[in-house]
Amino acid sequence: MNPAPPVTRILMRAIIQKSSDPFPAMAAQRKLRIWYRRHRRDLPWRRTRDPYRIWVSEVMLQQTQVRTVIPYYRRFLARFPTLRSLARARPDAVLAAWSGLGYYRRARNFHAAARRIEEDHRGSIPRDVELLLRLPGVGRYTAGALASIAFDRPAPALDGNAARVLVRLLALHEDPASAGVRRRLEALVRGFMRGGRPSEITQGLMELGALVCTPASPSCERCPLAGECRARILGLQAALPMGRRTRPTEDREAAVAILRKGSALLMVRRRKGELLEGLWEFPGDFLRPREGAGTGLRRVGQERLGRTIVPGRTLATLSQTITYRRIRVRAYDAALGEPVPPGWSLPRDARWLSAQRIERLPHGSATARILRVLRNSPRASRARRMTPVEP
Repeated sequence: MNPAPPVTRILMRAIIQKSSDPFPAMAAQRKLRIWYRRHRRDLPWRRTRDPYRIWVSEVMLQQTQVRTVIPYYRRFLARFPTLRSLARARPDAVLAAWSGLGYYRRARNFHAAARRIEEDHRGSIPRDVELLLRLPGVGRYTAGALASIAFDRPAPALDGNAARVLVRLLALHEDPASAGVRRRLEALVRGFMRGGRPSEITQGLMELGALVCTPASPSCERCPLAGECRARILGLQAALPMGRRTRPTEDREAAVAILRKGSALLMVRRRKGELLEGLWEFPGDFLRPREGAGTGLRRVGQERLGRTIVPGRTLATLSQTITYRRIRVRAYDAALGEPVPPGWSLPRDARWLSAQRIERLPHGSATARILRVLRNSPRASRARRMTPVEP
């Protein structure tokens, strides 16, 4: 359905805002809780009331789909079953357990927050939203989700799914991310929570948005709140929420070098401030405008290793998306150029490592995929592979 014309939107907004009938929050929250109990998905973090385990799920679910999170959630908790075990872990061990999930700042902040709780709260996760907000990486959504889901505190938690449900219920024509709209939505959630368990209200709104009140083609015929939904009554459910401007996708090319010494592979650790900071990756970089892979890898060799990298045959081509970047990565069989500069040695942030050792260190999803290619492709002689690439 196309969005309503401006004049129509103004009239509809006036009709809704002048309505003397308050939103029936009590009736709506009862329907929502009944629906949630009957239709909620069986997810591992819903089988526990342990606030630490609920917190792990909330951090992982930010910008990541449920089906992707489940195996990482189980693996992370197998490695760090308690907040204390996480707080006492080395940063590298935490990043290694997070490897492949992406958005690694989440892991660093979560680790820092666990340490802060051990130091300042005797290992007990705060129940109060204001105390939670003082922890590294904890914003209003995470604080509200943890307080309401784990501790049944009446604290709103508005993720994208919950906000979409509420905007449609009220037929709001403003940007849901604006401060004024957020305050209205949070007030509505508090009204819901006065009559029911906050844990069920928070999870019910999220679940309804994920399964029924979806961004495109919402299934209004299956919605327990269809009778209260002002957007549905006005036929605007597909037009709301109003679209937000998003950063355009940026296409980038990257090249990495596969350098070998016997069965070992040369890896470099991403420096502070770089994309994927702290992860172990194959030597490589984004290609600059009008820069070919050969030139780019020679530049990387000089900048990171103090040696020329001589690239050969393409071993793998893969695509990945990091935030707004859509990246095509090419991995090349390569060698270090001769002669060896006098007194040369590997930099401190570079190591020869076995594939098994790399898998135990923090690394990104592209590195993991390249390792699988190398493991599944029998290695031919270097001489047959060393064919020129584009300059």
